[in-house]
Amino acid sequence: MRKLSIMVAMVLAIALCASSALADKLQEVKDRGVLICGVKDAAVPFGFVDEDTKKLVGMDIDICKYIAKKLGVKAEFKPVTSATRIPMVAQGSIDLAAASMTHKIARDETIDFSITYFMDGQKLLVKKGSGIKSAADLKGKKVGTAKGSTSEQNILAAQPDCKVLSFEGYPQAFLALKQGKVKAVTTDSTLLLGLKNSAPNPDNWEIVGEFISAEPYGIGLPENESNFRDAVNVALMDLWRSGEYKKIYNKWFGPDTKYNLPLTWQMELWP
Repeated sequence: MRKLSIMVAMVLAIALCASSALADKLQEVKDRGVLICGVKDAAVPFGFVDEDTKKLVGMDIDICKYIAKKLGVKAEFKPVTSATRIPMVAQGSIDLAAASMTHKIARDETIDFSITYFMDGQKLLVKKGSGIKSAADLKGKKVGTAKGSTSEQNILAAQPDCKVLSFEGYPQAFLALKQGKVKAVTTDSTLLLGLKNSAPNPDNWEIVGEFISAEPYGIGLPENESNFRDAVNVALMDLWRSGEYKKIYNKWFGPDTKYNLPLTWQMELWP
């Protein structure tokens, strides 16, 4: 009788393990009824806290809400930084990271990515009249950026003789520029536009230079979760085909905003 009980327990344990193995992230999200999204809270206009409403808003937030709606769940948000977004996806503390993150091959070693949902390029933000017009002018000078960003490596590739100071986020790097601790801030042009035009005196600053690098943004996803990745990609393509992407884009980057940037690229669409 004891042997039979042990056998039954073993069978149940094996069945439970098999059930867990078959469960995937997409089903987990649907069962939970909530999509936990990692977004930035200080990256205007992708993800930031609105001064009037004190609510988290931005383009990435709106895109996450659309994806969650397509999955039939609610969106929940957790703040991430450039340094924490990949570890948080890998550890499972968030389901995805929509955080102005460039899809790079090196990052595929840790997490997966959606198709590109935003296209940008890296530039420089400097004080107007500084004489700095490109990365070539940064020789021997200090440049600020964010920890864990692609900008750290890109600026050194463009100007090996500059000194990079990495801050917790771009607002801190911009503060260092205002205080004269660095001569430029470098990151994607849209983030620089957000910093510049959120300042009390935006005309004191200018974005300069040619693109240092291309920055295709992807949504960070857990490794080896193809069902979940496919569902996110289908949602993004539906977002584009329906015209909702353009509405969201114009809400944050349209001609009536402080961050006007014409939409000039096309999302990859599968038949």
